[in-house]
Amino acid sequence: MEKISSDNWNSAVVTPETMIEKIRPGMSIFLGTAVAEPRTMVRHLMTSDAKNLEDLELIQLVSFGDAVSRQTLQSQNFRLKTFFSGWVADEAIEEGQVDLIPSRFVKIPQLIESLLRPVDVAIVQITPPNEAGFCSLGIAVDVAREALEQASIKVGEINTQIPRTFGDTFVPLSEFDFLICSTDPPIYFERWEIDDIWYQVAQHVASLIEDESCLAFSIGPLYEALAKILVNKRNLGIHSPFFTDPLMDLMKSGAVTNRRKETYRGKALTSYAFGTPTLMKWLDNNPLVEFQRIGKVFNPVMIGRNPKFVMIVAARKVDLYGRIGLYIGKGNVASGPAEVMDFINGAELSQGGRCIFALTSRDRNGSPNILLSIVQLPNQFSALESVGAVVTEYGVAYLEGRTVRERAQALIDIAHPDDRAGLVQEAKEKRILYRDQIFLKDSARLYPADITATCAVKGDLNIRFRAIKPSDEEGMRHLFYRFSDETVYYRYFHSVSSMPHAKIQEYVNVDWNQAISIVGLIGEEGKGRIIAEARFIIIPSSPFAEIVFVVDEAYQGLGIASFLYKMLIQLAKGKGIKGFIAEVLFSNIGAMKVIRKGDLPVKARLEDGVYHLVIPFS
Repeated sequence: MEKISSDNWNSAVVTPETMIEKIRPGMSIFLGTAVAEPRTMVRHLMTSDAKNLEDLELIQLVSFGDAVSRQTLQSQNFRLKTFFSGWVADEAIEEGQVDLIPSRFVKIPQLIESLLRPVDVAIVQITPPNEAGFCSLGIAVDVAREALEQASIKVGEINTQIPRTFGDTFVPLSEFDFLICSTDPPIYFERWEIDDIWYQVAQHVASLIEDESCLAFSIGPLYEALAKILVNKRNLGIHSPFFTDPLMDLMKSGAVTNRRKETYRGKALTSYAFGTPTLMKWLDNNPLVEFQRIGKVFNPVMIGRNPKFVMIVAARKVDLYGRIGLYIGKGNVASGPAEVMDFINGAELSQGGRCIFALTSRDRNGSPNILLSIVQLPNQFSALESVGAVVTEYGVAYLEGRTVRERAQALIDIAHPDDRAGLVQEAKEKRILYRDQIFLKDSARLYPADITATCAVKGDLNIRFRAIKPSDEEGMRHLFYRFSDETVYYRYFHSVSSMPHAKIQEYVNVDWNQAISIVGLIGEEGKGRIIAEARFIIIPSSPFAEIVFVVDEAYQGLGIASFLYKMLIQLAKGKGIKGFIAEVLFSNIGAMKVIRKGDLPVKARLEDGVYHLVIPFS
C-alpha cells in the first residue's frame, strides 16, 4: 500500500464507504476517544449495510455514545468494549450491550502493547498536516499512539475545527493508510452554571489549596466555581487528566505559572481537552499546554514528583464510613474509581499532597448526599484509607487517621443541618456513634461558621481559631489530659482526674443561643491539634455573660489567651451583651493579667481566695 506524503495527501482522501470496504469480519477497531471521536467515520461505520461488517469489536477508552449509540449497537453486528463506565455507557453495560474492561488507566497502554487487547484498525481524529507533513492528534492523546503502532490499517479523519496541540501529538502523514475528511464538528461542552451553594463548596476547597500547589481538575460546576476563587493564588501548576475552560481561565489570570512543578515544568500537562469552542481556539498552537499519553499523565510516580499535588474529585454521595459514590450516567464525564485511584496514589506520593472529595450536602431534588451507608450504590470508590478530606458547603471533614466513629461525627458536622439528627440516630442504632451521643438539633443551623481568625505569635507559630464542633470531642479530651493538676484546678476550681465521653461531649455540643465557644489550633488543617479554648455563657435574665478560657501550658505566655479574650469581647458585643463576669482564683496570676490588659474596666472583689470580676463593656 502506497504511503501518503505531504505532496499527495489531498489525492489520498477517500470516502468513508471506500474505507469500510477494507474492513474484514472479526476485526478489532480502535476508535479515538471521547471528544476526539472520529465522528464522520464512525457514523458511516455504524449505519452502513455493508456485508463485510460482521462480528466486529470496537475498542474505545471513553464512549460518549454519540455515533456509537445504544441504538446502533442493537441493530448492528458490533460489540463495543470500553475501559470507562461513565456517560451513557452505564446503562448499556448493565443491559449487556457493552463490555467493560476494568483497568487502571495507567495500565491500558500495556494491555494494548501486549496484544492482550489487539488492534487491527485504528481510526483517529487529526488536524490537517503542517508544512512539514505532520498532523496533530489535537484534543486527545490517551493511547492513540499505541493503537496506531499496532494496527495494520491506520485511518486519519482530518478535522479542520480541532486545535493543533503540542506534546506527544504529532504524527507524520506518511503513517496513515487512509484519510477521511470530517463533515462533523468536534464534541463541545458548554460551561456549567454555578449557584451560591457551589461557590460555598468551592470556598472551602480553596482553603485547602496552598500557593504553588499542582492541581488535577475534572468537569462540572465545582471546578467552574473553584477556578474563580483560585485566581488569587500564586504559582499554581496543572497536571490534570482533562484540560477545561476553568483551567484556561486560571492560566490566563496568571494564577497558574507551572514554575514549581517537577514534571514538565513551565507547562500544563494533560491527555484530553473538554470544553467550548473558545477553549479549542485558545489551545490552538499554544505551547504552554502539553498533551501526553495516559501512561504518563496517569502515572502515580510522575504525579507524585510534583510537590503539593492536589486531586479534587466531585463526589455524588458519601457515607459515614467515608465511602464515596461517584457520578454515574451523563453526570459522569470523567471520574471512575480507576481514574481516581491513579491520581490519589500520586497525591499520596507527593510531598504535601492531598485528595479532596467535594459535594453539596443535598442533591437537586433535596435528598441528602451524606448517608449512613452507600454500599448499594454503583460507581463507588471504597478505598476508605485514601479518603483524606470531604467538603460540603458547611465545611471540611478531615478523615485521615480518624476512627470510624470520629469520621462519622466529622461528616455529620458538614451534612445539611436538617439531616444531622437523622444521621445521628441511624449511627447510634448501628453502633457507629455512642448510644448516649448528644445532639442539639437547634444548634445545627446556628453554628457560627463565620467565626474564623488567625494569629501569628512568638516563634513564627500560626494559630487558627474557629467555633468548636461536636467532632472536636477527641481534640478537647486530649487537651484536658495535657493539663497539669494546677491548670485543671484553675479551670474547674476542684480536682478533676478524668474527662470521659459522657463529660466531654456535653462541652463540645454547644447551645449557640446561650453560648459561644472558640478553639485555637496549630498544625496542618486536619492534622493539627487544639491548644486553647475560650467561651462565654449568657446568664439567664441578665445582660452579662460568664467567661472561661484555657491554654495548653506549652503555649502559655505567647498572647493566645489575650487574642481569645478580644475575640470574645467582639462576639459578645455583637450579641448585645453588656459585659462579662468571671471567677478567677487568687493564685491565677496569668488569667488576671490577661483580663486587666483587655482595655476594659474591671471591678474585682476578693472573697475566700477567689476574685469575683465584673467587666462592663461601657
